[in-house]
Amino acid sequence: MKFTQYAVNEAGERLNLIFIKRLLIVVASLFIWFIIHTAFIVIDGLNDELKPVDIAIVLGNKVEDNGQPSERLKARLDKSVELYDGGYYTFIIVSGGIGKEGFDEAKVMRSYLIDKGIPENKIIEDNNGYNSYMTAQNTSKIMDELKFDSVMIITQYFHISRTKLAFRKMDIEEVYSAHAEIFEFRDIYSIIREFPAYYKYLFK
Repeated sequence: MKFTQYAVNEAGERLNLIFIKRLLIVVASLFIWFIIHTAFIVIDGLNDELKPVDIAIVLGNKVEDNGQPSERLKARLDKSVELYDGGYYTFIIVSGGIGKEGFDEAKVMRSYLIDKGIPENKIIEDNNGYNSYMTAQNTSKIMDELKFDSVMIITQYFHISRTKLAFRKMDIEEVYSAHAEIFEFRDIYSIIREFPAYYKYLFK
């Protein structure tokens, strides 16, 4: 009986070791994939694809309590003005929802662009862009109505890969991008969050 119990215990320990080794391999593989994918997200986002397009889309972000765009949102809007002045497109969609501060992001964005010299008739509001996927859906409908084929996505660098994925899921083939020129410490959190968010969109 003692021998049998010893053999059982030894077999159990071996199985535990095998399980632990396999678990470590899986965890290490996931970590390596996370690093590779995160590097791709950052590199892809920082490498702007600047080509003349039919329309640009600026994704919304926080509006401050005083009703002014946050620094992150200003950076996105300033990039859209820069490229508009550069002749890359003639129309701009501003996309956002009503944030917890109570402001309609799209309306705030529109006002900011008008103050920067963008003609009112060149700005289109999407007031239901509560996330990137909804923005892609809404933009697709607007582009169909206007018979447009190409779009320039303007957002922060870590957000670009997932947004392009969402747009391509709407069968928009000509999707280009430019990143807002702002870098913050909180980008670390945002970059980490993009890893699961990307695959959520991929399998959506």
